[in-house]
Amino acid sequence: MLNFTQFQVLSFDCYGTLIDWETGIFSALRPILAAHGKEISDSQLLTLYSDLESEAEQGEFRPYHEVLEYVVRGFGERLAFMPTDTQVRSLPDSLASWQPFSDTVAALRKLKARYQLAVISNVDDDLFVATARRLEVPFDHVITAQQARAYKPSLRMFNLAEQRIGVAPEKWLHAAQSVYHDVIPARSMGISTVWVNRPSPRPGVGAAKVALGQPDIEVPDLKTLAQRAGV
Repeated sequence: MLNFTQFQVLSFDCYGTLIDWETGIFSALRPILAAHGKEISDSQLLTLYSDLESEAEQGEFRPYHEVLEYVVRGFGERLAFMPTDTQVRSLPDSLASWQPFSDTVAALRKLKARYQLAVISNVDDDLFVATARRLEVPFDHVITAQQARAYKPSLRMFNLAEQRIGVAPEKWLHAAQSVYHDVIPARSMGISTVWVNRPSPRPGVGAAKVALGQPDIEVPDLKTLAQRAGV
């Protein structure tokens, strides 16, 4: 059982943890596939998305909007169609409209009353600015892939966060939906972790890579995390 009084900073992954990214992904990609007469299951769509995103994040760093454009082109290559330039841009353009989970804003407001809050996100600075307006609660620290020039699970993201946040690992708690991108690297640095394992409306479907890791606690949503923290 975690002692929440020991923590000064709570950091969060953003997309998938605070923001309903799977709904956002579907809202952008389903119209493209429909326009080209392509039909695949939700599970196949998100698995392909995950594979292409991971592929685009390897090697020389490229901004996240280019990663998302690569994803759309990759769907075209894998499913034998040619997306238009507008369709290629539509996935990164859609990110600004992706919505928080219903419990996110209220939980962040409660947690902000006790803790410094940080975001550690695989995103570009300008893309997060649009998202930040939807989250409503100001963050004390925002660390992006663009700033680190690396994508989680790279420790470069967490090393930069450690420099910016400036507290010892034992005073820092990291919450995320992805074991692969967040729980495993954070735990390797001695940071306590929360796995935000939200119930899926599509059982067995997910856009994050599957990985085995042991978080300190597991919660179904941020509302429960705030309750566990006693706020």
